[in-house]
Amino acid sequence: MAERLKVLITAPYVVPIVDRFLDRFEAEGIEVIIHEVAERAGEEELLEIIGEIDGVICGDDAFTRRVLEKAGRLKVISKWGTGIDSIDQEACAERGVVVHSTPDAFSKPVADSVLGYTLIFARRLSEMDLEMKGGGWRKIPGVSLSEWTFGIVGVGKIGSQVARRVASFGAKLLGNDIKEIPAELLDATGMKSVGLEELLGKSDIVSLNCDLNPTSYHLIDREKLSLMKPGAYLINTSRGHVVAEDYLIEALMEGRLAGAALDVYEEEPLPEESPLRRLDNVLLAPHNANSSPSAWEFVHENTVDNLLRELRG
Repeated sequence: MAERLKVLITAPYVVPIVDRFLDRFEAEGIEVIIHEVAERAGEEELLEIIGEIDGVICGDDAFTRRVLEKAGRLKVISKWGTGIDSIDQEACAERGVVVHSTPDAFSKPVADSVLGYTLIFARRLSEMDLEMKGGGWRKIPGVSLSEWTFGIVGVGKIGSQVARRVASFGAKLLGNDIKEIPAELLDATGMKSVGLEELLGKSDIVSLNCDLNPTSYHLIDREKLSLMKPGAYLINTSRGHVVAEDYLIEALMEGRLAGAALDVYEEEPLPEESPLRRLDNVLLAPHNANSSPSAWEFVHENTVDNLLRELRG
C-alpha cells in the first residue's frame, strides 16, 4: 500500500477553519498535519518538520533554500494570500516545487484600510476622541483631503485601488513605481508619475504599496525619511521590511513625521517591547489590512484547490 501524502498547514487564517476541508483531504488520501504559528514559521522551525511533507498551505513562512533542500518530498507550496516574497522561488524552480498564490485577492480591502488611515490623519479623529475621553473640549484643526498631496509608492493592483479612492476626495496624487504607470490610471485619477525623492518631498501623506523584492528592501531608510515633508504621515500596508523600522521610530519620536499607520513590521508579531507600542502618533494593526469575509473565503477555496490540483498531478 502506497504511503499517504502528507500536507502541512501553517497558514493562520486556515488553521481555525481547517475542519471544513478535512473530508476533501481524506478523499484524496491525504494526511493533514497542523502546525500553529503566531504569524509565520521561521526557518529553524520549518527545518524540523518539513522532511516528509508533500504539500504545504502556508502564510508568510520562511521557505528558504535551506528549508527547501531539506524538503525532499515537497511538490507544492500553496500560499494563502498574494505575496510570495518569503519563498525562495529560485530554489523551488530548481527542485520542481510549484508555488501558487491568489494574486489581487485583497486589493480592495487593503485600499480601504489605507483610505481609513488617511481620513483619521486628515480629520484628526483619533486625537479628538482621546481629547474628549480625557474630559477635554479642544477643537483640533483637521484638513480636507483636497488640501493634501498624496503619494503612492508602488502603483500596482493595490496602489491603483488606493489612487482611485483618494482621487475621489480631490487630493493631488503623486505616484512612483519601477514600472511605467498605466496612462489610463494617470488620466482617471489625475496622478502625476514622479521620482521617489520628489514624491517624498512633496507629499503630505505617503502610502507604501509595493512588493518586497531586492529593490524595495529598506526602500524607506534614514535618508529617505529625511526627505519627507516635515509633518507628513506614512502608511505601510505592504511589507515590514520595506521600511527601516529603527529609523522610522527615530523620525516619529523626534516629531519630524506627524504620524504613521503600520499594518506590517520587520518582526511579526510585533515584539511587546517595541517602542512603536508606546508612541501616541502611531496607529498599529496586526497585519490585518486584508480583512474581508468574501475575500478570505475566495482565498480559502483557491488555496486548497491549488494544492490538490498539483498533488493529483
